[in-house]
Amino acid sequence: MKLTKNNKSIAKILDRKIEYSLEDAVSLVKELKYGQFDESVDIAINMGVDPRHADQNIRVTTSLPSGTGREVTVLVLARGPKEKEAKEAGADFVGNDDYIEKIKNGWTEIDKVVATPDMMPALGKLGKILGPKGLMPNPKSGTVTMDITKAVGELKTGRVELRVEKNGIIHTSCGKTSFNEKDLIENIRIIYDTIMKVRPASAKGQYLKKFTLSSTMGPGIKVDQKSIK
Repeated sequence: MKLTKNNKSIAKILDRKIEYSLEDAVSLVKELKYGQFDESVDIAINMGVDPRHADQNIRVTTSLPSGTGREVTVLVLARGPKEKEAKEAGADFVGNDDYIEKIKNGWTEIDKVVATPDMMPALGKLGKILGPKGLMPNPKSGTVTMDITKAVGELKTGRVELRVEKNGIIHTSCGKTSFNEKDLIENIRIIYDTIMKVRPASAKGQYLKKFTLSSTMGPGIKVDQKSIK
């Protein structure tokens, strides 16, 4: 296979067979950035759980001290005083039946949806639209709540959802390549600690199998878990 110029550069620097310390891995992610934009720094975590079992279907949120670097567009579905609260909290879109109708007609130009509990019966009918896009509000992710101010504030400033996919992998972002290394490391350790705290009692064997860092366009870099703790 013919190697591109970038792949040749990567091959000289990165040994794909070894696990790097967290500090070295973060440094490599920044060094091996080749995109002409501010790439995301992404994490892929191979978990030793079976998501088919309800107690092993990990879904938890955490707020990153340095944020994600992403601008998050938030829709709040609520009625009455909660609509005003949502607007004051900085939600991009606020409404109820009007936005439910827009979603029915295919509108999903948002990153997150927050809803008060009374809106869920109507939203449940939109599961086939919102579910595949990861937009369906859920109490476990803090997006079905009466505390609209807190939910919108956390989503805007860097709350991430850590959810195991059916293949047993958690994907998330922990910042941008423009972040300094200290901030990226702090965000990564928060994510790691959050996942370790929700280990299901029924999970057998190695709980966290592999931890990989990469930028949007860069190669995957294996991280030694001992260096994350």
